[in-house]
Amino acid sequence: MLDLSSREQPDALTEMLRGLRLEGVEYGRCEMAAPWAIALPAQRAARFHFVARKPCWIKTPNRDWLELNQGDAVLLPSGTAHVLASAPEVPAVALDALPRARLAEDVYDIHGGADTAAGPDAEVHVLFCGSMRFNLDPLHPLLAMMPERMRARDLAQRDPAVPALLEAMEREVAMERIGACGILARLADVLAASVIRAWVEYGCSDASGWIAAVRCQQVGKVLAAIHARPEHDWTVAELAEVMGASRSSFAEKFTGAVGESPARYVARVKMFEARRWITQEGMRVAVAAARLGYDSEASFSRAFKRIIGQAPSQARSEARERAGRHA
Repeated sequence: MLDLSSREQPDALTEMLRGLRLEGVEYGRCEMAAPWAIALPAQRAARFHFVARKPCWIKTPNRDWLELNQGDAVLLPSGTAHVLASAPEVPAVALDALPRARLAEDVYDIHGGADTAAGPDAEVHVLFCGSMRFNLDPLHPLLAMMPERMRARDLAQRDPAVPALLEAMEREVAMERIGACGILARLADVLAASVIRAWVEYGCSDASGWIAAVRCQQVGKVLAAIHARPEHDWTVAELAEVMGASRSSFAEKFTGAVGESPARYVARVKMFEARRWITQEGMRVAVAAARLGYDSEASFSRAFKRIIGQAPSQARSEARERAGRHA
């Protein structure tokens, strides 16, 4: 278990998590009259759902149906396709097929189900849902290791911040005060980040692979240095010095722990950062290439495509298309 309170100096994983941020992109307050089911497609952004009134069920491609009780929340870090339903057997309709009205900037009111004009005795489920963007690339090792769904209640016993935030969201929904959706959006951002922190500290304590490598005192220092300065032109000699080992010993320990060579890992981290600059910050490809020390835009583009799987111009175009659809 990662005991953050017992260490005078934060370990490498803690240092790296300090830079982890979630930025809300879009939120929806959903009122669904039973029976109902919504199919949500896969997307790059993470998905978050808070069950405000009446329980519901969720199904993801690789997991069975899971019941979410009132006051519970679930985070899908990789934005995997899934179905939300009042009961597992209800046929699902696409999210885009439901009527929506803008309540505030990036917050929408969504209705659906059997009969949205039903009387006061109708069983109406209320959810608060959001799409959130990490400041990490989708291929970042930390995101790649996360499960496709993370339930807040599963981590609540280990982290007192999680139940406190769930209770705050429940109170905000119950009071129905002015500006409630805006406050819920901010609480959702904090809750999602708290769920991830609790998972890293407790839920994956026996994990192997990348997280185990970060927790290794020697290798962790090197990984933290690479992620803190992804634009730096790291050499094997510099990284070996960070570890405090010879170049040959460093390369052997790093490759054994991480599963790839230092040069390959550094190249991947650079391209993850470049994609974030290009797709989220709107940086020109030539500027990104120069910032990473490439002699030409062409050589940068070849490296980008080799690691990311598409040209930087294509990544930019797809990002603009997604932004246009949410405008």
